[in-house]
Amino acid sequence: MEKTAEKNKYYVVKERAVPEVLLRVLQAKRLLKSEKVSTVQDAAEQTGISRSSFYKYKDDIFPFHEQARGKTITFIIQMDDERGLLSTVLQTIARFHGNILTIHQSIPINGVATLTLSVDILPGRGNTEAMVEDIERTEGIHYLKLQG
Repeated sequence: MEKTAEKNKYYVVKERAVPEVLLRVLQAKRLLKSEKVSTVQDAAEQTGISRSSFYKYKDDIFPFHEQARGKTITFIIQMDDERGLLSTVLQTIARFHGNILTIHQSIPINGVATLTLSVDILPGRGNTEAMVEDIERTEGIHYLKLQG
């Protein structure tokens, strides 16, 4: 089965190199999360961006947090409902020293299930980018999205 999904690359950049609109999207997301505003329209107005800019970039930028324990990453994966495929994904995470915090798999529809995993990556232990690439290359994986 040939994959048609575009591969994502991830970068860590200094704040001064990030375009202003992306920084404002982050600010709007913080306002919504803290419930200081109740709508995307209010958040956009308060940060000086358009709603379309917010929706265009909201899933593409999130803050990089180095916590004492590590960083927690949430994966959303669409995968074939095949025996052993979930085990393969979990083994890949273990190989890169990821610690699974939560796991939820939907009931498969038309042979495809959605898997949501929260994974703790210990500092200096795992290569997150390589882990994501390995999971994406796994036969039967249709889609992988990182959620901050």
